[in-house]
Amino acid sequence: MPEAVAPVNIQLDPFFDLSMDSLCVAGFDGYFRKVNPAFVKLLGYSEEELFSTLISDFIYEEDREITASHRESLLKSKPLVNFENRYICKSGELIWLHWTSIPIPDEQLVYAIAKNVTHKKNLESERVSHVAHLSQINQKLKQLNYTTSHDLRSPVNNLLYLVDILGLEENNKEETAKILDYIKLSAEGLKTTLDSYVDALKENEEVSIRIEEVCFDQVFQKVKSSISSLIEDSKAKFFLDFSALESVRFNTSYMESIFLNLITNSIKYAKPHVFPEIRITTNQVNGESSFVFTDNGLGFDMDKVGHLVFNLNQRFHGTKDSKGVGLYLVHSHITSLGGTINVDSEVNKGSTFTIKFKS
Repeated sequence: MPEAVAPVNIQLDPFFDLSMDSLCVAGFDGYFRKVNPAFVKLLGYSEEELFSTLISDFIYEEDREITASHRESLLKSKPLVNFENRYICKSGELIWLHWTSIPIPDEQLVYAIAKNVTHKKNLESERVSHVAHLSQINQKLKQLNYTTSHDLRSPVNNLLYLVDILGLEENNKEETAKILDYIKLSAEGLKTTLDSYVDALKENEEVSIRIEEVCFDQVFQKVKSSISSLIEDSKAKFFLDFSALESVRFNTSYMESIFLNLITNSIKYAKPHVFPEIRITTNQVNGESSFVFTDNGLGFDMDKVGHLVFNLNQRFHGTKDSKGVGLYLVHSHITSLGGTINVDSEVNKGSTFTIKFKS
């Protein structure tokens, strides 16, 4: 039998201070008692500001009521698991925090861990918005189908009637010429009606898509800020060069989504024990504007799945939180505004996405 190992007196302060997750200790009175550096950095307030202000004052107003109800459970010795609410940073930015909190009634304290899940919430929100948009388009297509099937029935029947008359043997040349003229007029009318339906559908779909000059670096900095903790935890390194093309005519929200999905994918599918390295460059050659995004991640077998990369609900690495939606959204954003996107990848050698914008 091996000898029992004597317990070691381990100091937990380094664990508390060096953790990349936000750790805190709160009193039953509603004030923070101790916070780690990651928590201070995330919210942007000083320790003095955090300790002297009620915790509820840092919580986004719309989330205070539900947070208070869960706090009551904590005070009754019930642990809080998988709870999410929004906090207001000193900069005014809203962030989503995912909490695990354990009450210690004897000490009148609550020990808690908070993870910044803002980037996941942004992705979820975008996906919901995109699905809603697709549903609207689908509804319009259904409406177009119903309308055309109803409104075009009579003109089509008229055409069929004229064709039947044209086939009668007793028609003379003059009557045949008149019938052909009627057929031509009916066909032109049908084409005009169909064109008007399609144009109306396109107009309704494109009204909300605002095209403007979008600066690549500004979008990158905004997205980087929104997922700063994810980037810091992954130790991802970025190599940027927007000198050849600093901006492009595009939709700002779409561009933010493209950056967000490509970057989070590169971090999510990084090779084990290898820090993500992401290179983003732009080019403009012969009037053609392009954007190239390269990482050193897991990559995938183009021969096997290359034709599926941008399809909805496709997963290639078995990651638990993978939804198979990110690259579908990127492709949708690009192609909906007339651009193209191609991918080149090898297993364990990373991936390169090349986006060409509509001229």
